[in-house]
Amino acid sequence: MANRLLVTGGAGFIGANFVHFWLKNHPHDRLLVLDLLTYAGNRLNLQTVMQDGRLRFVHGDICDEKLVTGLLEEEAIDTIVHFAAESHVDRSIDGPDAFIQTNIVGTHVLLKAAKSAWLDQQSQKQAVRFHHVSTDEVYGSLGPVDPRFTEHTPYDPSSPYSASKASSDHLVRAYHRTFGIPVTITNCSNNYGPYQYPEKLIPIIILNALAGRPIPVYGDGQNVRDWLYVIDHCRAIEAVIARGKIGETYNIGGNCERKNIDIVHAICGLLDSKRPGAAHRPHAKLIQFVKDRPGHDQRYALDTSRINRELGWRPLEDIESGLEKTIDWYLAHLDWCEMVGGKSSAATRHGLGIAGTVEA
Repeated sequence: MANRLLVTGGAGFIGANFVHFWLKNHPHDRLLVLDLLTYAGNRLNLQTVMQDGRLRFVHGDICDEKLVTGLLEEEAIDTIVHFAAESHVDRSIDGPDAFIQTNIVGTHVLLKAAKSAWLDQQSQKQAVRFHHVSTDEVYGSLGPVDPRFTEHTPYDPSSPYSASKASSDHLVRAYHRTFGIPVTITNCSNNYGPYQYPEKLIPIIILNALAGRPIPVYGDGQNVRDWLYVIDHCRAIEAVIARGKIGETYNIGGNCERKNIDIVHAICGLLDSKRPGAAHRPHAKLIQFVKDRPGHDQRYALDTSRINRELGWRPLEDIESGLEKTIDWYLAHLDWCEMVGGKSSAATRHGLGIAGTVEA
């Protein structure tokens, strides 16, 4: 049976990859993309599918309750996949207000609209799903030998960003328990891959190295993240939507814990081999350590045994294969980087730049 999906934030990094993935693998479904097109969302991310008759794009705000409610009813949406979020930790430190508005208020508007369209109308829909995409950062920080976060780890957010995502997670659960909206939640680790806006760690390394600019690394570079290739994330969401238990949470991780500095060196080494004639080779000579950011969590890592066991999902890419695919994509799409704002990346905005973690 064909589904009709609303994908919020579908012109952003993970959302756009999900749209491409879903159209390719679910040829009978219809997708409605709602995106405000802030700095990190761009129509160019959907350029190759924008003329697909199964896709409708709406430039709009998830905080606009009238718009959202109207779209759910007009398109007879039965599945909401909620990616839309402000997601960069450093920006949340500089200006938290946008994170509260989008991540908390926007999620609440979507939940109210879903309740109205799915539960309050006389013609109630039988098979509906509100899937909420969240982050591992809601769990806080791990020590070097602490066990990985599970779905039962208490929330302990460290930044305005992670606090706003934690709040949205609680709202989704509350609407399920109070009103009966069928929901699922996924908390993912650090995503990387095509279409990632050039202010996150991996695109910064690639683009600064190619341009011979300093490669900024926070603190001593010893912060540890679990890296998840974005298409593996899309596959996991697909599994949760299809087979996940209503009201439950699933952790999605790449099982690829690495120190930030090791990621930097790995990318520099790959670029040395792929661009051997570069004047600034070896690229690792461009590495510069910069002042650490406030409240920088030391380590994130997710226990994915539940989604492995219950839904049969495992990542197909390891960090080596994923990084090579990512670098090859950026090398083939340098024009995209320029058009979406590569020159306004964190490296430009902050002099040497920032080497923040890649938030989901």
